[in-house]
Amino acid sequence: MPHLKQPRATEPLWKSWDFKAQKAGVRHTVYSVNGDQYTGEWLDNKKHGKGTQTWKRNGAIYDGDWKFGKRNGFGTYSTPLPGGGYKKIYSGGWKNDKKHGYGTNFYSDEDYYEGEWYADKRSGWGRMYYTDGSIYEGEWYDDKQNGEGMLRLANENRYEGHWKDGKKHGEGKFFYLDKGQMYQGVWVEDVPKCGTMVDFGREGAPAPTVYPIPKLSLADSGEVLEDAKTTFLQEKE
Repeated sequence: MPHLKQPRATEPLWKSWDFKAQKAGVRHTVYSVNGDQYTGEWLDNKKHGKGTQTWKRNGAIYDGDWKFGKRNGFGTYSTPLPGGGYKKIYSGGWKNDKKHGYGTNFYSDEDYYEGEWYADKRSGWGRMYYTDGSIYEGEWYDDKQNGEGMLRLANENRYEGHWKDGKKHGEGKFFYLDKGQMYQGVWVEDVPKCGTMVDFGREGAPAPTVYPIPKLSLADSGEVLEDAKTTFLQEKE
């Protein structure tokens, strides 16, 4: 009896083409229709793992971690310089394509922030360095100073106390170290409303006042101050 040879089962060509088109693992540079390019790891046709993305629109580069098509983990975002090379803008944590966790953002060569982020905004604890030489260190929320913090000016004078929406707000102390004085009281939207001014290290101050601050002559200055503080603190809530 003759032996009949069975034809070999073959898959449709579209299946093999589709398999080859799937991006998974490490790939050479992949170009998008809009001119963007990505070099790195993939999973199920999405950027996943380590990789570098370059945007054609502004020439910016992100180098770092990806997860299912979005920046997640640690990475650095840089923009091109006019004369060539790149300037680092942000280096730190990312989540769902936004700055998240701990990182450093450079607003200019002198202005930069290092600290905690939440959904692209400064939130948590952080330190901000300003061009004029002042430094803020403390709590942030919604990209502004909120909570307790210290602002130290270039001349070493400093404010320690509460903040709200980027302004001194609540109880705090301002140390005028150049004059040897200290003010303690209540601020409302950056304006000191009530408090006491006393001599503080006046003997060693570089530019002390001519005369020391005289003592108060009120019968009960403490009670007057507490009443005023209570009034302003209630108004700010």
